[in-house]
Amino acid sequence: MKKQNLKKVYIILAIFIMVSGITGCGKEKTTGVEVTTESTTEAAAEDTEEAVSQNTVAADYAVTLKSSNSWENGDLKCAQFDGVIQNQTGESGRDWKVVVTVPEGAAMESGWNGEYEISGTTLTITPVDYNTEIAGNSEITFGFILDTKEAFSPEQVVLTINGTDYAMGDSGSAPTQDFAAKAEEDTQSGNDEEAAKTKDAAPADTNGTPLANHGALSVKGTDLVDKNGKIYQLKGISTHGLAWFPDYVNKDAFASLSEYGVNAMRLAMYTAEYGGYCNGGDKKKLESLVDQGVKACTDLGMYVIVDWHILSDGDPNTNKGDAKVFFETMSKKYAGNDNVIYEICNEPCNGTTWEQIKSYAEEIIPVIRANDKNAVIIVGTPNWSQDVDIASENPITGYDNIMYAVHFYASTHKGEIRSKVEKARGNGLPVIVSECSICEASGNGSVNYDEAAEWMKLINDNHMSIFAWNLSNKDEKSSLLKSSVSKTSGFSKDDFSETGAWFMEQYSK
Repeated sequence: MKKQNLKKVYIILAIFIMVSGITGCGKEKTTGVEVTTESTTEAAAEDTEEAVSQNTVAADYAVTLKSSNSWENGDLKCAQFDGVIQNQTGESGRDWKVVVTVPEGAAMESGWNGEYEISGTTLTITPVDYNTEIAGNSEITFGFILDTKEAFSPEQVVLTINGTDYAMGDSGSAPTQDFAAKAEEDTQSGNDEEAAKTKDAAPADTNGTPLANHGALSVKGTDLVDKNGKIYQLKGISTHGLAWFPDYVNKDAFASLSEYGVNAMRLAMYTAEYGGYCNGGDKKKLESLVDQGVKACTDLGMYVIVDWHILSDGDPNTNKGDAKVFFETMSKKYAGNDNVIYEICNEPCNGTTWEQIKSYAEEIIPVIRANDKNAVIIVGTPNWSQDVDIASENPITGYDNIMYAVHFYASTHKGEIRSKVEKARGNGLPVIVSECSICEASGNGSVNYDEAAEWMKLINDNHMSIFAWNLSNKDEKSSLLKSSVSKTSGFSKDDFSETGAWFMEQYSK
């Protein structure tokens, strides 16, 4: 259609809008076009033409950016921002760029799914190698943590892709109609999924032991399920280092914890720390303690994690040779046990990448699978088992019943880590909280009940398994027993520390 004919259509449309609008008001906003009683028909037509043009552009691509969490660090205002780029065309787009106007002096803490650079008040985000291309009718996500002097809400956000700019609307504004419909569908889908999960969750153990009721566990989608295919939530406790607190590894101790709803134990065997398996520890004695713990759990009908507790060694490849020997021995010994789970690298850290962890896992998993074809295996993730989102972009393939660890300490790890969990699960990654506490990451310091409650909501809403750190009377906040308690079994409510009492209350619900 020629432009002059198209313009006549706009004029007719504008007249219709003015006639059908509510009279008596100096200004009337109808279907996104602002019309005033003083406007000329020609001006209304131009406004309408511009609005149609904008809506046509918005139907191709859209960018949204919003804050998902905020906190303070001294004089700084810190916030996590999550972004989405949506491609509603049938063709792929490449080499995108997002530009965000930020306050003077803003500084990046971290970013994911993109390359980030701040120059003055301009934050530029460009793709990494795996998300350069956005497939047709799909979306990609990105996010970052920003420190500013004053609270900041992004308003000037521009996406450039295929040579065209797309500006985000005001912060918090409603999405376009198509995106709103999709959001409604996603919400309904989420509600349906949660209802289905509640329906498919295994019933509470009122009679019989957990193991007798649920048998061998396996991984289905993002969930841990029992022998009946029902989602099953482990509510566990981790020991401290076996070499340092061996007396708590006993049947009576585990039995008294089971009275509070605990159905699993984690046996933490340090590798590189003093007295650890790879640093002067008595290997036979440590293996005997693991055996003692597995036997106690088996007798009680509880589940148990055999944990290769790397920490200061950082990269699990450092002691890979010892790990192979250890897991060969353990998996051969417990191949007939339906309750044994293997955690092959506790907390990779010190800059260890997911590629390094994945390479290690791909050598250790076959060692276990040679003896035990179906046992659940937990793989740690980068940055002290926090970056499950990174693992979700490139998960281990070729094996069933693999889960991925996320660890949190509620006073330190807040919404930014929960967002990683949500993203990982959204990408289909089965995540397990194989270690956590409600204090600071040091294992000491302050307790944060509010953040702990947020974590438990995420965990329970998704029926995720959880293991609390740690069963000992060590004089620090994460210990579940008071430092004054000398008993190693038969624990009463008065024996639990502030942290221990909180976890026992959660598990008893």
